[in-house]
Amino acid sequence: MKPLIALALFTLSFTVQVFSQSKENKSEPYVTSGGELIFSFANVEQNGNSESSSMRFSPVFNLQVMLNQDMSKNFGLFTGLAVRNVGYITNDYIDPSDNLTYKKKFRTYNLGLPLGFKAGNLDKTFFYGGYEVELAITYKEKTYVGGDKTDKITGWFSDRPELFQHGFLAGVQFPRGVNLKFKYYLSEFHNRDYTDNAGIKPYGGLKSNIFYVSLNFLLFKNLDFYYE
Repeated sequence: MKPLIALALFTLSFTVQVFSQSKENKSEPYVTSGGELIFSFANVEQNGNSESSSMRFSPVFNLQVMLNQDMSKNFGLFTGLAVRNVGYITNDYIDPSDNLTYKKKFRTYNLGLPLGFKAGNLDKTFFYGGYEVELAITYKEKTYVGGDKTDKITGWFSDRPELFQHGFLAGVQFPRGVNLKFKYYLSEFHNRDYTDNAGIKPYGGLKSNIFYVSLNFLLFKNLDFYYE
């Protein structure tokens, strides 16, 4: 956890330094914001065995606010803040308390801090990539048996998921404001050292890394861009 905190502080300090030099550039920094429709999956292993994951669609609540600095017409930098609903679904979770198999839905709401670059024709189509650190704010876990929900666990700043999550992102911005993004989480979703009140580690043998594809709207090009 400490290396991630240090990395987040370094990212923030680097960002402040870059944008503090904006007066020396031809373009002033500008702010954009947009929503995100997330289609997520996960690479899941439990006790060394690969498990399947179903697509999880999360249209709400995902909001991103970006601070942009275009160094030229073909290259720029961005950072910002994001609130993101991210998680995954597995049909083959084996509960270590009874060795039975259940369907599980896991999700967290995360506060994200991205840092990345844009390359291409910034007035039309361009590619972008970067890195993002996220803080898991809320957690929800649902259990299903035969299609019926049998249990639900929720909590703020829960110890069940990894509190700090991080990963790489890449995408393409199209001319009309639609944006396609891919993200892969290098961090595991669950805290495998978490122990419940019964002394059981429910995620001890569970390894899961989320990845998703998302549709973004007006992420780097706000309505003022089109008015101009």
